[in-house]
Order: sequence, then C-alpha cells, then structure tokens
Amino acid sequence: MFDLMPFEHVNHNLDRYFDNLEKTFFRDFGGPVAGIRTDILDEGDHFLLQAELPGFSKEDIQIDLNGDTLTISAEHNSSSEQKDEKNNFIRRERHYGSFARSFDVSNIDTDKIGASYENGVLELKLPKKGETQPQSRRIALP
Repeated sequence: MFDLMPFEHVNHNLDRYFDNLEKTFFRDFGGPVAGIRTDILDEGDHFLLQAELPGFSKEDIQIDLNGDTLTISAEHNSSSEQKDEKNNFIRRERHYGSFARSFDVSNIDTDKIGASYENGVLELKLPKKGETQPQSRRIALP
C-alpha cells in the first residue's frame, strides 16, 4: 500500500541492501571517509585555497607538485591504551587516517606558491600566471 517514510523512494534491490548494510556497519567507526574540505577564493591576482585539516600537525601534511597537479595529503596515526593494576589491557584503541586531494594548477605560477598552517587550516596562496597573448604571425607560401 503506502510507504510510511515519505519522501524516500523505495527500491528493493540487492545492491541497495548491501550498500545500506555497509553504511550501518561502518557508522560506529566514524561513518564514511571524508575528504579534505576546501574553499578556493579568487583574490584578484591570486587564488587562496583553504583546506581544513583539524587534528593534524605540520609534520603530518605534505604538499606535492607534479607537473600541473598539486596534491595535498595528510596522514595521522594515534593510539591510546588503558591498563589495570596487573598491567592487563582494559581498553586499547588505534586510529589511522589518510587523506589526499589533488588540484589542477595549470594557470598558476607554481614557483611563487606560498603555504601556511594555523589552527587546523592550511592556506595556500596560488598566484595566477600573467595573461599570455597568443602570438599572431603570417605564414608565407613558398
């Protein structure tokens, strides 16, 4: 008859069942892996890229430039443990997180990129290349 959940399309197929099972199972582990959240602002002569990396230290963050691709990556390892009087584990946890995000910087003067990291926010100043005018010329016939 009618579905009790309005605004949700009911789709009873096996693929959707396993997707929902995976979401339910991994919910206790922090949900789906989030990417690096970024904002890119046009500041006129440069772009300002702001990437949120809370909980990471400067040493955990790498910025690589390969051709026209800029990649920001961050990796974090931590562990905590609790023991009782007999040195037996009561609780022991290990966390690992690795994130990466790439950007096309073909219109950026890559020699002048500047970076700073403060309060969990990475800022990259990406100077724009000067506008290049296409050269025009006449080709003579032999």
